[in-house]
This record gives sequence, structure tokens and C-alpha cells, in this order.
Amino acid sequence: MNEQQMHQLIAQELGIRPNQVKNTVELLDSDNTVPFIARYRKEVTGSLDEDQLRAIQDRIRYLRTLDDRKN
Repeated sequence: MNEQQMHQLIAQELGIRPNQVKNTVELLDSDNTVPFIARYRKEVTGSLDEDQLRAIQDRIRYLRTLDDRKN
């Protein structure tokens, strides 16, 4: 499963746009914290709250780990 497919899956599960997931994952991969993103990057994430951001963070970690194990 590639990153775009992961973003699509997470977006479907959480009921948000894939672009919101993509932007959030990029911020998380750049070592930004969830509280920082929730407070100062609302324009990038489409105003996702901390619970949604944490759900994205947890799910992308899980899917990446699962993908690594498959390979």
C-alpha cells in the first residue's frame, strides 16, 4: 500500500478529506507535535482538532508498520 492509498483509507475512516490527511502527515513527518499543529497550523489541516490529529498520527504509524512487515 502506498502513501496515497493510506491517506485515502484514513480519510474514509475519519470522514475527512484526503488532502487534510496528507497535509497532517507531512507536518507530523517534519517533527511537528500534535498540539503545535492543532494550534498554529489550522489553515494547513483544515481546522482538525487534536483528537482527529492524534487519530491520523496513530493510524499512519499502524499502516506504515503493517506495510513494513508485509515487505
